[in-house]
Amino acid sequence: MNTIEAIKEGPLPEHLAIIMDGNGRWAKERGKMRVFGHENGVRSVRQTVESAAKIGIKYLTLYAFSTENWNRPKLEVDTLMRLLVASLKKELKTLTKNNIRLNAIGRIHTLPKKAHEELEEVMHQTRNNDAMTLTLALSYGSREELTSAFRALATKVKNNIISPGNIDETIINKHLYTHDLPDVDLLIRTSGEYRISNFLLWQIAYAELYFTEVFWPDFSEAHLIEAIKSYQNRERRFGKTSEQLN
Repeated sequence: MNTIEAIKEGPLPEHLAIIMDGNGRWAKERGKMRVFGHENGVRSVRQTVESAAKIGIKYLTLYAFSTENWNRPKLEVDTLMRLLVASLKKELKTLTKNNIRLNAIGRIHTLPKKAHEELEEVMHQTRNNDAMTLTLALSYGSREELTSAFRALATKVKNNIISPGNIDETIINKHLYTHDLPDVDLLIRTSGEYRISNFLLWQIAYAELYFTEVFWPDFSEAHLIEAIKSYQNRERRFGKTSEQLN
């Protein structure tokens, strides 16, 4: 039986990441503008955050706004920023009640002033919460993240702060936006698309991938449980054979 109590008995992903896709198509199917889908997608964010906390997920990362999303129509971008500000203000109580710390990765300094300030305020007010870390990827692109990390490392090599021979995975990790997060265990993408879309390319090296046809506004607790159940039925080998694991 797929219930929260049932999946709690199995291994849970420590770090769950979600590409929240399908808002626009969900709205189009209903004869509405894309922004209508984004507005309804906010409800799914709230439900998923609360469900993940109940399940016992320690780290939840949501792909909220990519660096490429700035190229979308102005009305859509403005709506997404407005929803971000409104949601942060509204959900502070929810985060506090569930002991959730808000975190953000990406080029957050490029966000509109009001959105940036609200984000910083909520992160500050939830900084001591420790049941779950909710990370919003905002103005985020994995290639940009890696480029910035390599540029920083190159500067350190040039200034004799670090030797090229000492650069390993641990050193690279320390220069990523996600330096304080563990690698992703399970990546979920909604809406029936089968691609990563420049999201956490380094961090999902050994993640289990789960794709669902459900559009994000329709993604429910039952769908989340189904994804985690699928994760629990897989054998994570990390390059080893099944015999080595048993």
